[in-house]
Parts: sequence; C-alpha cells; structure tokens
Amino acid sequence: MLSFRVKEKAARIRLLALDVDGVLSDGRLYFAEDGQEFKTFDTQDGHGIKMLQGAGIEVAIITGRTTQLVQRRAANLKISHLLQGREDKLVALRELTGELGIALDEVAYVGDDWPDLPAILAAGLGVAVANAHPELRARADHVTTLTGGRGAVREVCDLLLNAQGRYEDALAPYLDTGA
Repeated sequence: MLSFRVKEKAARIRLLALDVDGVLSDGRLYFAEDGQEFKTFDTQDGHGIKMLQGAGIEVAIITGRTTQLVQRRAANLKISHLLQGREDKLVALRELTGELGIALDEVAYVGDDWPDLPAILAAGLGVAVANAHPELRARADHVTTLTGGRGAVREVCDLLLNAQGRYEDALAPYLDTGA
C-alpha cells in the first residue's frame, strides 16, 4: 500500500527519468564472442512508458553506458530525452530539467545502484527497484515490488497514472469493445 506522502509526491511528477541496466533491463550484460552485446527489455515496461507519454508525462533515459541497443529501445518507445555516457546522473538530470523547465521536485527518478543515489535523493520522487542495492532501498521514497527489467518500470508508470487520476483514462480505450 502506498503512503499518502508517496501519492502526494507522485501527483506532481512531470518527468520520469530512468536508468537502464538494472532498471529497464535486468542488469545482466550478455556479450557474444564477436563483442556484440545483448539486453532484454520488458514489453510491459514499454507499454507503461507509452501510457505515461500519452498522459503528457515526459520520459528520459539517463545511463552511464553508451550502446546502440539503448538508442534503438529509446527510439522504439519515442523517448527523445536520451542521455548516454553520463556517469554523474544528477548533473545530467539537472541539465535536462533546466532545458525542459521542470523542477527537480516534479521528477521521478528510478535507479538500482550507487551511481543513481544522488539523483534519487534530489528527485521529487526517488524510486528504487526491488532488487536495488540496499543503500538505495533504504533511502528511496518508494521501492517497487517488481525487479528491474521485469515490470518495475510499469509499476512506477501505473503508480504515477493512478496518483494523477489518469489511470482509468489510459485504460478506457482497451475496455471499449465497440459493442
């Protein structure tokens, strides 16, 4: 059950910022002999992102690594705010919010490990995925019940839509059977 404080913070969110490894993916890195890299992404996470975008909430990816896989995933989801190769996630987040005219207290940031901690602490709603490092789970405003790469992002998307009274509107087109 969500606390009133988390619901109140979630109601103000205008930007969802996400780490990749351990958040959008399960955190494992797969390499083939030829050096090709593989990741898995959860389709329900992707759909949740699309629902947020449809509700007018911006989505960004901020990651320390740089890969074409992430660029392709961002393009598939029409995420235009992709910041790769950014080890200092808070600096990247501050730059992005400045460009967008969004205050840090209007940001939800989702992470899983120490490099995400400064952004989680600065964001209006700091979220750790269920399998995040214990230091993040202890300091985040909210911890998901699902793990990174396995529905945690969708859980956060649903939380934001519910807190902002937009969940039923997002669901309605799927309930219309045309009968």
